[in-house]
Amino acid sequence: MLKLGMLGAGRIGRLHGDNVAKLVKGAKLEAIADPYLTPDMKQWANDLGVQKVYTDPEEIFKDSEIDAVLICSSTDTHAEFLMKAAAAKKHIFCEKPIDLDTDRIKEAIKAADDAGVKLMVGFVRRFDRDHNKVGEIVASGKMGKPHIVKITSRDPEGPPLSYVKVSGGIFTDMMVHDFDMARFLVGSEVTEVTAMGEICIDPDIAQYNDVDTAIATLRFANGAIGVIDVSRAARYGYDQRVEVHCDKGSVMDENNLENNVKISTGESVTVAKPTWFFLERYNEAFVKEVQDFVDAIENNTEVPVTGHDGLMSIYIAQAANLSFKEKRTVALSELM
Repeated sequence: MLKLGMLGAGRIGRLHGDNVAKLVKGAKLEAIADPYLTPDMKQWANDLGVQKVYTDPEEIFKDSEIDAVLICSSTDTHAEFLMKAAAAKKHIFCEKPIDLDTDRIKEAIKAADDAGVKLMVGFVRRFDRDHNKVGEIVASGKMGKPHIVKITSRDPEGPPLSYVKVSGGIFTDMMVHDFDMARFLVGSEVTEVTAMGEICIDPDIAQYNDVDTAIATLRFANGAIGVIDVSRAARYGYDQRVEVHCDKGSVMDENNLENNVKISTGESVTVAKPTWFFLERYNEAFVKEVQDFVDAIENNTEVPVTGHDGLMSIYIAQAANLSFKEKRTVALSELM
C-alpha cells in the first residue's frame, strides 16, 4: 500500500484527499499538512482516518513512511515543495503549474530527475473519458495526420476579482489547461502563438490588466494548426468541447449534459444544459489521474503527464501573453 502525504487542504486538496481515501486503489492517505490548518480541516482529515495532521510541511518531508506527496498548495509554494520532496526521495504529484517562471520549473524538474523520483503534473483534462478517447483515436493514426484542433473552454461564471488579481491572467490561469490539451490531442509541440482578448463580461477586470474573453491560434511542428476560445462566463453551464480534423475525417466530443433526455415536439427539439462546473465534468478524471500516478509508481512506468508537459504549457502561455500585449505572432523559440 503506497503511503501518500498531502500538502494543502483547500478545495483541490480536499477533492484529492476524498478520492484517495475512498476511490483510489493501492494508496493510503497517511498525512496532511497545511500552514493555515483550521479545526474544520483537521476534523475532515480525521474523518478520513488520517491521524498525522500538521501545520508544518516539513513533517511530511521528514516522514520516512511516506512514499509520495500530492502538492495541492498555493502556486507560489509548488516548486519549493517539489524540490524538498525530491530531496527526501519522495515521488511527486504536483497540481499545475509547477511555477510561473520557466527557469524555476526547469530547476524543479532537474531536482526530481537527479533524485530519481517520478514527477507528474496535474493536468486533469487529459484524464476525462471523452477527451482522452479523442486523443487515443488521433494517436492511433487511424484518422491520418491531424490538420486542425479546435478547443472550446468556457466557465459558467467569472471568478471573484480577488482571484483575478493573483491569477496571472486568463492565458496563464485558464487557457493553460487548453494549451496542454492541444499538445496532447495533436501529439506535437506548438511553435507559434497568436492571441487576442477582450473584456466582454466584467469591466472591473481592466484594473488588473486582464480580459475575460480570449482566442489563441496555434501552429504546431507537425504542420497542424489550432484555435482555442475561452470565456469566463457561459451562462448556460460549463462548456468543454474538442475536435481534431484529420486526413480521413474528424473526431470530436461534446459537453456532458445534466441528463440525456431529448424532448421533440412540432415546435422544437430540446436537450438539457451542460453540467454546471468542473467538479461535475471532471470528477472521474480527478480520480483517474491520481490512480495513474499511483500505478506508475507501483509498476515503475512513466507518468502520463511529465514535468516537460508542465514546462511547455507555461511557455505557450507566456507566448500568448506576449502576443496579446504586443499584438503579434510570437514564436516559442523567442522564449526558450
